Amino acid sequence: MTPAEISQYLGLALAIIALLGHAKGYFSSGEKTLTTQVNQFKTDMTPRVEKAETKLIEYDRRIQALEGDFKHLPSKDDIHGLMLSVEVIRGELGKMSETHDGVKRAVSRIEGYLLDERPKP
Repeated sequence: MTPAEISQYLGLALAIIALLGHAKGYFSSGEKTLTTQVNQFKTDMTPRVEKAETKLIEYDRRIQALEGDFKHLPSKDDIHGLMLSVEVIRGELGKMSETHDGVKRAVSRIEGYLLDERPKP
């Protein structure tokens, strides 16, 4: 190989290296911008994420409190049992009312008899 050929190949190699360097600079400039934007986004979102985490913790506590309260409340089966018991009591009260009406009529008749038949002074 003559020095002229080496010079041509060396020039070609240097040109290719220069083009690759320019291409790398061109493509990585967008990456730097993107990285900057991502970092800015993270900086902007940090307070919002912390606020959301705080609210999530608050909601979790409230849900736990409600679940604790609901454990002590009666279930639908308990309410159904109470309704049946109330109906039984109503039936018993109806029977007592009928009995009371009979006793009331008897007492009224006895009182009428005593008032009409008592000796007059």
